[in-house]
Amino acid sequence: MKSEQESQFTSAFQPSFDEISPSLYETTFVVVDLETTGGSHNSAAITEIGAVKVRAGEIVGEFQTLVNPESPIPPFITVLTGITDAMVIAAPKLGEAIFSFLEFVGSSKDSVLVAHNAPFDIGFLKAACAKLEISWPSYQVLDTAKIARYVVTRDEAPNCKLSTLSTFFGATTNPDHRALSDARATVDVFHGILDRLGSYGVKTLEELKSFSTRITSAQRSKKYLAEGLPNTPGVYIFRDEAGIPLYIGTTRNLRNRVRSYFTAAETRKRIHDMISLAHSLDVIQTATIIEAEVRELRLIGEKQPRFNRRSKFQAKSLWIKLTKEAFPRLVAIRGAKGLDDESGWAGPFNGRDESARAIEALYEVTQIRQCKPRITLSSMKSASPCALFDMKRCGAPCIGQESIDSYSSHVTAIHQSLHIDSRPILNSLNERMKELANQERFEEAAEVRNRLGALIRGSARAQSIRSLTRVKELIAAIATSIDTWEFVVIRHGKLAASATAKSDNYKEVVESLKLTAEVVIDNGEILPASHHEEVEVLLRYLNQEGIRIVEIDGIWALPTFGSAAARSEIEKVRAQVGANSYKEDFANSVDRFAQRSTN
Repeated sequence: MKSEQESQFTSAFQPSFDEISPSLYETTFVVVDLETTGGSHNSAAITEIGAVKVRAGEIVGEFQTLVNPESPIPPFITVLTGITDAMVIAAPKLGEAIFSFLEFVGSSKDSVLVAHNAPFDIGFLKAACAKLEISWPSYQVLDTAKIARYVVTRDEAPNCKLSTLSTFFGATTNPDHRALSDARATVDVFHGILDRLGSYGVKTLEELKSFSTRITSAQRSKKYLAEGLPNTPGVYIFRDEAGIPLYIGTTRNLRNRVRSYFTAAETRKRIHDMISLAHSLDVIQTATIIEAEVRELRLIGEKQPRFNRRSKFQAKSLWIKLTKEAFPRLVAIRGAKGLDDESGWAGPFNGRDESARAIEALYEVTQIRQCKPRITLSSMKSASPCALFDMKRCGAPCIGQESIDSYSSHVTAIHQSLHIDSRPILNSLNERMKELANQERFEEAAEVRNRLGALIRGSARAQSIRSLTRVKELIAAIATSIDTWEFVVIRHGKLAASATAKSDNYKEVVESLKLTAEVVIDNGEILPASHHEEVEVLLRYLNQEGIRIVEIDGIWALPTFGSAAARSEIEKVRAQVGANSYKEDFANSVDRFAQRSTN
């Protein structure tokens, strides 16, 4: 039994104020939103700061300021936010704006920062403080996007974007990509989230902070699924009670990766939902990590697991091609079936918008027809030309104004650009972009730039993919340690076999691989034996530093003046742009503004 003195001491003990987590009702939150010139705080700058201070469910203050980024605002950012160079020329510079903002927020003991997709906004604010050589106050930070994933189901809202959640929670302010408006909308979303968290028993700041990093009961109860796994490369498959795959993944170390799903480090709500349904786990050990990656792609495409997001619709990727008819036209299609080397094609593209931009890029500098009907001798008698004929952007083959031989020059130019020499069309697009920029039609110039980029990316991917699928057999190796090598056999763009071997017996391993590797037949299609994602995984593997070509049956090469070369040149130019080049650009933009004001 405790002595009387001990009992008195115990009953008299009280925790300090620092040890008591404040209730949410007592906590002051500052909801912040930024507008910037780009997506990375390493290369972009802040253009606007908006913040709303709330306490006990009431707004107690607001803060808003434009910020002079000391660099031109890209046209697409101006279109998105409405913030122009003219608006920020007289605005406070970064130092003044940051000091005013920090003064509004107060100390880290007074306020808690809240943001939607907090790593973005807080990342820019921390980078700004580092640039100004001031210490960042150790604010506690809450991310409404992260917490919302735990309290809003996919049936209620398809995603956790601010616009989606604002509509769902009935926000009084619509987010419009202006800092203060978005901060006000985030306040309403935050209050909606707090209302829901009440049913989870979340009443204090500490409980709210730990809510999105907690280990669920399903994670605790199903931790046994990670027991006894090997620490080798491979594929893991979570299955439900009926044995249907829920999620398929790949890793270099099966034991460590699968264990991570049952720790607090796994915060994705989608994965938590998957684990709650998981009943069993299968693993497939592989000789190499590249084999594991390829097996994962194939299994996802075949099994269509509900909790995987990428690679489920490899056969439905978007491509563009020239149709086979007397007067071909450009079309976007789903799937690579029907593509061949005789007609022009490019892809795959990341979405319908990207493929449409690539087609529009070719429309911009060629007179390929844009109408859809098939042109025949009988159709020419009743057809009438469209406005493009009057604009001299089409030769009107629909009414017989352009012969098949004459029209074929446009087709040949596109085919050459997509497969052999991209310079004529890319140079024409560059000239068009410069012409628009010189006329200060910056939004149109930016659109041409986007079209040019889409065309380069799509045709470069096509040329890279076809360069590998033409090769009958390629054996490559890479060192994994001082005396161990990894070997792969690739046939027509498909991984046929892989293995590891010691330096002293690699010849025997290579011969064995050649004999036991999967037989792959070239069926004449651009993807004879696999989907494009597998080919691109293999291309990344083959292009890594240290790879060695052991044997090759065929020619693996890209067009000297193809789009792949153009993409490489663009990347080099971007890498060479100096950190201070923005000063000259900004000075030029100020001069242009002054000239417009004078005129």
